[in-house]
This record gives sequence, structure tokens and C-alpha cells, in this order.
Amino acid sequence: MAQTPESKVKAKVKAVLDFHGAYYFFPASNGYGHAGIPDIIVCHCGYFFAIECKAGKKQPTALQERELRRIREHGGVALVINESNINDIEIYLNYAKEEYDRTTNAITSRATNTSLM
Repeated sequence: MAQTPESKVKAKVKAVLDFHGAYYFFPASNGYGHAGIPDIIVCHCGYFFAIECKAGKKQPTALQERELRRIREHGGVALVINESNINDIEIYLNYAKEEYDRTTNAITSRATNTSLM
């Protein structure tokens, strides 16, 4: 069975997420869920990401745009990814890891300094 262009984008996104060790899932769209939910939900180093995958120049539907906007309004990162901007995921995941490491190091340093007093 041949892959659709969008499923090829999803497979590439999945490979990037796997490489970074991110937690993710593909929400089921069986009619019982919420319309417009992004294709992939991700949590990485304390950051919430929602990824809508599109092939070529296709754009999200109005319902998908609404959900992506709502995620951004609540502090999440909402991305529309296609073949030409798949590297954006790397940028966001690397940033999340750097911030996580920076914060963790600051907390550890503070705890160590406090215990020395």
C-alpha cells in the first residue's frame, strides 16, 4: 500500500521525534473526538507541542486553524509542518531541551548552594 504525501510527512516527523526521545501520540479521529485536533500531540522537556502535518502547499482547515490558535493562546507550541519546513521541529525540540537543561542546572545549583550553608 503506497503512502500518501501527508503520511510521508508524518513519518518524517515521527522519525525526528523518535530521535529526540519525545513523548508523542497520534490522536484517534474516529468521530468521538474533538474536530480539528492536530495530527500529533507532543510533550518534550516540559513543552507542549501540537503538530499539523500537510503535504505540499496544503493549508489547515478552518477547524484545524481554530485548534492551533487555541493551543497557542494557552501557551502551547502549534506548528504546521510540510516537506519544506520539517527542520523547524528540530529547532523547537532543541530549544525545549536547552531550556530544560538550563532550568534543571539552575535548580540543582541552588539546591547545592543551599545545602552547603
